[in-house]
Amino acid sequence: MGSDSVSSGVNKLLSLILWITGVLVSLAVGFGMISGTLPVWFIPNIVTSIAGWAVVILTLLSVLLGIIEKFN
Repeated sequence: MGSDSVSSGVNKLLSLILWITGVLVSLAVGFGMISGTLPVWFIPNIVTSIAGWAVVILTLLSVLLGIIEKFN
């Protein structure tokens, strides 16, 4: 029984680490698109910037909803 609780704890920790990594990568890509560091070929810069803002806003919204779900 003790082994199951340890593996459950490890799974939760790994899930948290992967979730945080995904959030950080999404924010990095979004801000890179906004600043022009990550241009997309054949797409105007304004469209790339708007898409970057969409990535940032939706990432922050998902973080907020994830926190709300965790405490509900």
